[in-house]
Amino acid sequence: MVMNRVLFLFMFLGLSAFSQHQDKVDFIKATVVITPDLSEESIAGKVIYNFHIFQNVDSVWLDAKNMDFEKVRLDDKKVKWNYDGKRLVIKMKFEKDINHELFIQYSCIPKQTVYFIGLDDENADNDQVWTQGQGKYTSYWLPSFDDMEEKVAFDMSISADVDFEVIANGRLLEKTGSEWKFDMQKPMSSYLLAFAIGKYNKQKMTSESGIPIENYFYPKDSLKVEPTYRYTREIFDFFEKEIGVAYPWQNYKQIPVHDFLYAGMENTSATIFSDAYVIDSTAFIDRNYVNINAHEMAHHWFGNLVTEKDGNHHWLHEGFATYYAYLAEKQLFGDDYFYWKLYDTAEQLKEISEDGKGESLLDPKASSLTFYEKGAWALVLLREQIGEEAFKKGVKSYLEKYAYKNATVDDFLKEMEEASHQNLDDYKSRWLVSTEFYWDDAKAYLVRKNKSLNNYFFLQDQMDSSTVLDNEKLKWMWNKETPAPLKSHLISEYHSQIPDSTLQRIFQNESSFEVRRALAMSIPKVTQEFKTNFESFLQDKSYVTQEYALFKLWEAFPENRVGYLNKLEDVVGLPNKNVRLLWLTLALVTPDYKTAEKANYLDELISYTHEIYNPEIRQSAFQYLYQINAVNGEVLRQLILATDHHSWQFRMFVRNLLDEMLTNENLKQQIVSVAMQLKPSDLRYLKTKIELP
Repeated sequence: MVMNRVLFLFMFLGLSAFSQHQDKVDFIKATVVITPDLSEESIAGKVIYNFHIFQNVDSVWLDAKNMDFEKVRLDDKKVKWNYDGKRLVIKMKFEKDINHELFIQYSCIPKQTVYFIGLDDENADNDQVWTQGQGKYTSYWLPSFDDMEEKVAFDMSISADVDFEVIANGRLLEKTGSEWKFDMQKPMSSYLLAFAIGKYNKQKMTSESGIPIENYFYPKDSLKVEPTYRYTREIFDFFEKEIGVAYPWQNYKQIPVHDFLYAGMENTSATIFSDAYVIDSTAFIDRNYVNINAHEMAHHWFGNLVTEKDGNHHWLHEGFATYYAYLAEKQLFGDDYFYWKLYDTAEQLKEISEDGKGESLLDPKASSLTFYEKGAWALVLLREQIGEEAFKKGVKSYLEKYAYKNATVDDFLKEMEEASHQNLDDYKSRWLVSTEFYWDDAKAYLVRKNKSLNNYFFLQDQMDSSTVLDNEKLKWMWNKETPAPLKSHLISEYHSQIPDSTLQRIFQNESSFEVRRALAMSIPKVTQEFKTNFESFLQDKSYVTQEYALFKLWEAFPENRVGYLNKLEDVVGLPNKNVRLLWLTLALVTPDYKTAEKANYLDELISYTHEIYNPEIRQSAFQYLYQINAVNGEVLRQLILATDHHSWQFRMFVRNLLDEMLTNENLKQQIVSVAMQLKPSDLRYLKTKIELP
């Protein structure tokens, strides 16, 4: 495979720039050997690149951030090289039609991309190392290629403590002592290179086509394996049939990690995802891994097999993975689930479009909502326009033609035009180029496809703020066959217009957890009439329902608070401990509740601010402690330390909360006192807000 490398080369060490080159070099194979040092949070590595020269060039280069090079040899000989902290440049005359071998020995302390987690904790079971290289970040730990157009077959050997499991791209060839050797047969872009190291067990299964699937889990989570990875094999088999192209890699692995930056990442054959999605069977009702599972798996065709040429074509990754994940959920959960999910995303896209904030799918700086949801809608309506047969034929042709290569949006559209014998210029202009989201088109599609949505839209047209949705008006659409999404949307949107007598009938006759959750979430205040109904929610198999019911009952009926707290005393809830954190907070502020235990409850709530817990847990703990005026020195210490957390969402929350605390003079003095006990490197953000002694 031939790849274009645009060489922007400069002389280093103060010398003047030399001429630019645009030549053809094909990096074919990489043999990587790395040893992560957990105590130093560093990487020692070696890599051998085999590459072919297609035209005479006077240099080749690799991206390499903040590295120290001990040895650089070309064809086992010394060679002149330059390095500016970002790129390693091999300067010599390379003649065309010659193969070369480049050896590099290096070390680095990655500022990002490789994350060393839990190493300061006394419990070694929490220790992890994992990577997140999406975009162009693998060059922080391996001399490689930020350009997605350079595709290489990477083989990796990784050394780690014998107590740890090591997972990486490709097939495990052998484990010798502390060394794990992995083989990749097909080329991929560098950003998809990944590894994870930690304490894991694994569940093994095999797809219908014979592909090995490995689902990793922490030893303590053995009872959560089934609900977490539920439907994995079904999704895999569905994709191979629906897409029409065999899974293109040797195996498939999924690895949960602590403090991950996103929900998941589709590293080739080794998806890494947040352990916040490791769930029990009850949590499956509220927040499961199915969509993320399907999304990251779909990327192995759309993104990993065929990769975008650059960010202008990002729709080819995220729009496609989102769409195919929705198709998998349709296969698993039915048509109503699928079409109501599309409706929810269309509502979001409609809102930003009407606000003048819509974005083109060809804008490389577009938001995730655009790339994911508008991107999925673009494929929904393309399939509707050209027909299912032509759509599948075009997708198959696109994947086969550009397999292990890079493609553009126009490349994809050309295949769809040839498959459908249609000109797609108008489609491209309307759904890809335009910043508008065409709500009328989306609504018309949903009306045609789904009866319950058709009824919902009809009802919306009849409604105003004074309309009463009594039992008589609802009964024509509310029966045993009515899908739960319609019922839930009616409750969420129109609960204030439904008489209490009708709501009471719904409470008594509705068994769907989804509808009961909508009732618990939507009804703002629990009256005496609904007290018994809400008390039954405390036993529902939904942690979200339990959370809302507990708070609303506690608030509405002070005389019964002790009883409500007793009922949920042993419930933890979702992976973010939603029920437990609320329970601890309410137990602390209920004066007559287990006063002898309050110190323990406070200690437990404070403990959840520590770094061994995921950001969702820490964020809620910080917020609750602040709301009940229970912030102490330890809480402030954890808050200050978290201002440099690698998750930008959590980091921004922490910084905003700290800013708010600094407006309180008493808290400000406590913050200064705590800061004096920390290292200067821990105070980078705080120093931008106040002057420290």
